[in-house]
Amino acid sequence: MEERSMNDEHREHRGSGPEGKEFRGVEARPRNWLVPVILLSLRDWNSYGYELMERAAKFGFEAMNPGTLYRTLRQMEKDGIVKSTWETSKGGPARRMYSITDAGRAYLDFWAKSLEQYQQMMDTFFRMYTGRPMRDEPDEEGRGGREER
Repeated sequence: MEERSMNDEHREHRGSGPEGKEFRGVEARPRNWLVPVILLSLRDWNSYGYELMERAAKFGFEAMNPGTLYRTLRQMEKDGIVKSTWETSKGGPARRMYSITDAGRAYLDFWAKSLEQYQQMMDTFFRMYTGRPMRDEPDEEGRGGREER
């Protein structure tokens, strides 16, 4: 499920190195990040697409093209991790109400475990980058490196 959209500028970080050489291609979040964000949003309550867009903005999708969301939802429905029903109201057109399936809950659990491992790798990276001791490594005074969380 590809989620490239007009907000890619927000995802990709650029910079320049020695001699003005440009660095590109570093993404700020995991690929297909929109999928677990939608599943998490649907875990506790069913939602319309517009509501899902508002919730996705809290996870870095502020400038997302609505077409990106609806294409992703259609693919998620084909994959069996969400389902939708048409709901009508007296004052407006019919809208799709989305909900998570049992397979979607299992996939969300899988994502959560994967993201936890990813977070541990990022924590290790930043401890090394900033020169803080690793958990089991003694610091400069010889004390154990166990950091409190």
